[in-house]
Amino acid sequence: MFTGIIEGVGRLAAAQPLGGDTRFTFDVGSLPFEAVQLGESIAVNGVCLTVIAFDATSFQADASTETLSLTTLGGLQVGAALNLERAMRPTDRLGGHLVSGHVDGLGRVLSVHDDARAQRWRFAAPAALLKYIAKKGSICVDGTSLTVNEVDGEGFEVALIPHTVANTRFAQTNVGDAVNLEIDLVARYVERLLGAQGAQA
Repeated sequence: MFTGIIEGVGRLAAAQPLGGDTRFTFDVGSLPFEAVQLGESIAVNGVCLTVIAFDATSFQADASTETLSLTTLGGLQVGAALNLERAMRPTDRLGGHLVSGHVDGLGRVLSVHDDARAQRWRFAAPAALLKYIAKKGSICVDGTSLTVNEVDGEGFEVALIPHTVANTRFAQTNVGDAVNLEIDLVARYVERLLGAQGAQA
């Protein structure tokens, strides 16, 4: 599990195709990387990946065909900036919201405009996901926990404070870029519970 609070910005160092899958090498950049262990989970742009090898400044992870087809990872270019977060510990503060690192779908940046010192970002989202996105609810965009300001039939809008822009890959994200979306876990389980109750009625 993750919190959606980005701990560092890294970069894609290499992507090696392996029999239909891909092995990625990521430079950790500003991510605190002490005491890393084989097998631990790191969220890369919101995608939970398993560390299979590492050195002092980088780690490797494999991505399956499922992960490549449902996320932006397969389309990233070497050198692309990446939001990184190590898995939360039981003693960590939950500064964002509970994030699984399992991407639900892809969105796209529709517009960015200044709002005082902050920025308003508008994203398109698939219709299948929009029903889970609520005004003042939580959404995870490229691994970043954000609060939804507005939502309509096409997409949703969030506000990014200067600190968030400066300390995430949003500083290098442009209008038209694809982003990974993960809906709030609570919304997913509420639908499941209501569906189960309806089936029993």
